[in-house]
Amino acid sequence: MEEQTPLQPVSLWGTLRGFMLQEVPAYANKIFYSMGFLSMTSLLLLILSGLVMVFFGPHWWLTTQAGLFLRSVHLWSAQAFIFFIFLHLLIVFLTSGFRKPRRRTWVIGTLMLFAAFFEAEFGYGLRGDFSSQWRALQASDLYNGSGLGAFINNLNYAQIYGIHIILIPFIIVGLLALHYILVRTLGIARPYQKSTSYQMVPAKHRILFVRGGIITGVIILLAFLFPSPLIIATTIQSVAQDSPSLVAQTLLQEMNHTSGTATYMDGIDPYAYDTQTIYIAHPYRQYMQTIEGQDMFAVWTQEPAAVQQQQIQDAMGYFSQQHAVLNNADTANPVIAVISTLVHMAQSGLYQTSLQSNQTNALNATYVDRFLSDTGVLEAHAQRLGITTDQYGMVREESGGLPGAWWLAPIGLLDHTLLATDPNQDRDGAEILGFLMLLLVAFPYIPGLNRLPEKLRIAPFFWK
Repeated sequence: MEEQTPLQPVSLWGTLRGFMLQEVPAYANKIFYSMGFLSMTSLLLLILSGLVMVFFGPHWWLTTQAGLFLRSVHLWSAQAFIFFIFLHLLIVFLTSGFRKPRRRTWVIGTLMLFAAFFEAEFGYGLRGDFSSQWRALQASDLYNGSGLGAFINNLNYAQIYGIHIILIPFIIVGLLALHYILVRTLGIARPYQKSTSYQMVPAKHRILFVRGGIITGVIILLAFLFPSPLIIATTIQSVAQDSPSLVAQTLLQEMNHTSGTATYMDGIDPYAYDTQTIYIAHPYRQYMQTIEGQDMFAVWTQEPAAVQQQQIQDAMGYFSQQHAVLNNADTANPVIAVISTLVHMAQSGLYQTSLQSNQTNALNATYVDRFLSDTGVLEAHAQRLGITTDQYGMVREESGGLPGAWWLAPIGLLDHTLLATDPNQDRDGAEILGFLMLLLVAFPYIPGLNRLPEKLRIAPFFWK
């Protein structure tokens, strides 16, 4: 009877080694050639921390110590992920590692970098703090100016949530798989200078994993020492309680179609709506359905246009007085009666709830955040925190001087120089950045330009 050889147990380490390159040029064991692996390590931390956050939800990561810590791990993992992708592409660029037949590897890598940019920015919009409100509004201007706003509403939490946790992660993981298959097939790029000598040696996998472990430890330490900042999001209720007169005057601007939202330049969704209907008629009539009383908005709509405008102007003067909205005695002017009712709704929290109920889903903050933007409170708050556009606010966090989306520095530079006086700043900035992104993707295929790294003569430093 033939004796059978017993099956050998398969270890996790052996399985991982089987997927990795076994033999590489000697210089590939240096730290410079570990950037791709370190970016994958950061991505794994991003996915794991993100899955836990999705499971427990925003209330957990905004109110509990464990949630805040994991939120910080997620933030620093995102920073590390983009940082290591950037370094990886930089080293590939300096060593001309994109030369044929590795052009597609470069293209996939650059697309992954841009996907990471979008993923990080959508993540900022989901944090649930003041930064989410402010950055989402600023990014919406860029999307609307470029035309992407017709497909992406950065103020719709539900839409961005789906894009952030499902769509883009699948794109990144798919690109990463394709990228690694090409690397596994083609191997590490050899020196383009034929005179450069090198020796093929076994890949030092253990050192690679040690480096990944160190980076994981550093990310966790940074999350502990420099937690993700948390400044409570602004609500219409808080503004109405602090400054009812400001809310009243903003409501009058919505009613008169003179607010920032009503006069928004890019007439596309999500801002192409009638502010009088959304901010005045709907919430007021919802409230009137719960009480007995005369519909003063209907009274106002029956007035001649000239009378309507005069009543709005009179109301402007009335609500400019200190604490005028607390005195609802003057009902001869229907506009004053309507606005007073809405301000009281805002102070109780009912007004914001009413606005959200008029959206397609309760997680769409378009109406709420646009109204808050029209009050000027968000910009004033951002100015105090030093995170407005003119303060290069997108490249740092809202408190503590921590690095934010530093990769958006080129946008700030464009806004302060070439586009400083451009009335179509958002649109033109998006077009310039789009062109630069396409240029970077196509770089290996552009004759002459793709020889630039050779002229820099930095590659031999990495091949030693």
